[in-house]
Amino acid sequence: MAAEGEHHTETVPEWKRQEVADLADLIDEYESVGVVSIAGIPSRQLQAMRRDLRGSAELRVARNTLLVRALDEADGGVADLIEEVDGQVGLIGADANPFGLYRQLEASKTPAPINAGEVAPNPIVIPEGDTGIDPGPFVGELQQVGAAARIMDGSIQVTEDSTVLEEGEEVSQTLANVLGELEIEPKEVGLDLRTVYADGILFEPDELAIDIDEYRADVEAAAAAGRNLSVNAAYPTTRTAGTLLGKGSTEAKSLGLEAAIASPDLADDLVSRADAQMRALAANIDDEEALPEELRGVTAPAETGDEDESSDDQSADTESEPDTEAEDEDDDDDGDAGEGLGEMFG
Repeated sequence: MAAEGEHHTETVPEWKRQEVADLADLIDEYESVGVVSIAGIPSRQLQAMRRDLRGSAELRVARNTLLVRALDEADGGVADLIEEVDGQVGLIGADANPFGLYRQLEASKTPAPINAGEVAPNPIVIPEGDTGIDPGPFVGELQQVGAAARIMDGSIQVTEDSTVLEEGEEVSQTLANVLGELEIEPKEVGLDLRTVYADGILFEPDELAIDIDEYRADVEAAAAAGRNLSVNAAYPTTRTAGTLLGKGSTEAKSLGLEAAIASPDLADDLVSRADAQMRALAANIDDEEALPEELRGVTAPAETGDEDESSDDQSADTESEPDTEAEDEDDDDDGDAGEGLGEMFG
């Protein structure tokens, strides 16, 4: 009976305490902390990946119970990563932001053969072409897995690209053998980031898998549109003040010419315009005796029409100028808008 009332306290081995402490240090030390799947990665290759990460990230693999304990004891929302601790996983910490960490892990993946019983990560295709294998039973194996194969010119050839397995389907032993013989490696081996925590936010892989070039183009396009909107709405900013002043000056000059406003700045243009109009009028008068001597024999100058059009052109230029100048500014500003994206995304 006395034994029933006794309470037994579990003694935690020192190595477990130390492992949890090391995991806690990783969580505290790095800007981004995530859970990665290490399933299917051979031990030697995993060690090589850890070495490659050295200096930019740190990967620790431990029992899931210890990972959960370390995450549970951590401050903030890091404990939310516990939901991802399932199966063969590890904890990774990095100084890079989540986007940079995701890109780094994806770039480190390498092609690998697929084994029987595994699930195809994507459609598996045997490409058209000469297999380089002499005629024999292998042609039957190819046909058995669904490849269009035949013997031609003394070797086994696949006559068209053949999808032999759809994504999500299980690889048979026969297909695994065929792919191995053809040296087709349909999967990638690497660290799969399940979730990463940074700055109080949990990021899922699909949120991190973005096209950097497309994202940069979108930012630059938005910057250009904002600049043009500011100019066309006459909303001055430090970026558009110069363009707005140039636009105003051009429009004022065009208005002054149309209204024939006497101004020192317009005098030369007004005189040139009046001279052109006078010559055009003289060219249309048939009675030369009615004309001053210096205007007799004058033909319609080519610049007459151009002169009239010049005013229109100036008006047209004035309308289009903001966009043009704004776009010129955008070339610089877009660089500023895109600046830092490389740092943001790694």
